[in-house]
Amino acid sequence: MRTLLPFALLLAAPLIAQKPQGLLFHATFETSTAKVARGDGRIYSAPNYKQQGEAKPGLAAAANVALAPGQGRNGSGALLFKAKNENAVFYKAAGNMAFQPKDWTGTISFFLKLDPDADLAPGFCDPVQVTDKAYNDSAIWVDFTKDDRPRHFRLGVFGELKAWNTSGQTTGVNPLFEQRLVVVKKPPFTRDAWTHVAITHTALGSGKGAATLYVNGEAVGAAPGIAESFAWDPAMAAIRLGVNYTGLMDDVMVFSRALTAAEVKALGR
Repeated sequence: MRTLLPFALLLAAPLIAQKPQGLLFHATFETSTAKVARGDGRIYSAPNYKQQGEAKPGLAAAANVALAPGQGRNGSGALLFKAKNENAVFYKAAGNMAFQPKDWTGTISFFLKLDPDADLAPGFCDPVQVTDKAYNDSAIWVDFTKDDRPRHFRLGVFGELKAWNTSGQTTGVNPLFEQRLVVVKKPPFTRDAWTHVAITHTALGSGKGAATLYVNGEAVGAAPGIAESFAWDPAMAAIRLGVNYTGLMDDVMVFSRALTAAEVKALGR
């Protein structure tokens, strides 16, 4: 005999959100281990990124970072950065991202809850930074600027440093660095609601790379013409979380393809 679902559940069934195809990684922060992982699902910490190679599983080396039960998007867990995080906190990227040196396509999605102007300490803050080296060398990141009021929110996508910075200028004074950023001058972040951020990128390393930044389901800017190569040491590549960050973070997801605008909007609901 077939079991019939209650009428209310039958009505709700079509409304249940399904994750888009291509999900490689999903950290829900119910525990420190990712709910979905194609590689190592454990979170790691170390005193800083210079000592990343000595990192251990767990958050013991991150004094201001902890799991926050009940503070997540749906009453579940979240990751809480209680004060400026200057330690290394990361998941290993190997297997959890579909990195390819010549045709890297994918999506990074996550949620933040903070008031950037009130909560962040002085200096730049990168809530998410994906690289094996630094922010200007084979990296994808978003940051809050240090001096602007309100703080600007920016997307940076940079291949090998020697390939895009052919002049050898210091990044901070190189006009090419600033020209390539996607900048949101009045971002909508608040302590009272979760803000969804998504980065889609296509064909990085192929000579025709591009990336788009979405905030709360809306495309707020694009970085076309990313021509340089990308290179990673798989042993050091990391999904870095909360670099100098203070606030809450939830539902960090990585996909092996660039989600459509409609999929990004649905993901943030």
